[in-house]
Amino acid sequence: MRIVLSNDSRQAIWEQIADQIKDAIMKGDLSPGDPLPSIRALARDLRISVITTKRAYDELEAERFVESVQGKGSFVAAQDTAMMREKRLKTIEERLSEALIEARLLGFEYEELERMLRILWEE
Repeated sequence: MRIVLSNDSRQAIWEQIADQIKDAIMKGDLSPGDPLPSIRALARDLRISVITTKRAYDELEAERFVESVQGKGSFVAAQDTAMMREKRLKTIEERLSEALIEARLLGFEYEELERMLRILWEE
């Protein structure tokens, strides 16, 4: 698993970590039971604070993406497929909403967006 952090992002570092791990789980790159790097190892590899990585892992655990086992580490939790679908739909809606805001700012018409979406879909 590769995590890339951006200092230019508006997101906090712990959110970037949590989001990238969630994305890997939702895409199927990480499967239930897969171990995650230890909090200390991830902090060392990313050259950030242990507190920051702990916050990311705590968030992932609160959202039930990860399970922590005392003395053994953190592992990808089994996912509820209906819940996973709902989370993916929410992500798609958010990204489409951002794209629509940009399109409106640029003065795009609905037909132009529909044509663009159709072309992208067929690629």
